[in-house]
Amino acid sequence: MLAQPTDFHLDPRLEADCEFVVDLPISRLLLMNNASVPWFVLVPRVDEATEMTHLAMPVQHQLLAEVNQVTQLLEQLYQPQKLNIGALGNVVSQLHIHVIGRFHNDPAWPNPVWGNLPSKPYTVTNLPQMLDKIRQRLG
Repeated sequence: MLAQPTDFHLDPRLEADCEFVVDLPISRLLLMNNASVPWFVLVPRVDEATEMTHLAMPVQHQLLAEVNQVTQLLEQLYQPQKLNIGALGNVVSQLHIHVIGRFHNDPAWPNPVWGNLPSKPYTVTNLPQMLDKIRQRLG
């Protein structure tokens, strides 16, 4: 049985850097507020989770299914040339999975996005449109 996300608290740094998209069965889906590259973050709503390997196997399977769902969404919307998927947690220890679309002409290519992207927040006009488009695609 999947963990019940009753006592979930999003790390304040993720909350500050991201926009809420939707709650999936196990994860909160966020959009990184940097329009330089399409960048999603999945945060399992399992209190105090820091490592994917510490989750029960059914929760890991559901999390992987959600990563795949977001990857397919990202590929449909943006057609990236490469995907970067990772759970680093060096700064924010709360378990979260980055799903990033990369392009040979993006501002950080071929380097990692961390520390290599200019800050380019979504505008007040395009953010709601972007969120609506993503939510519609997720059903």
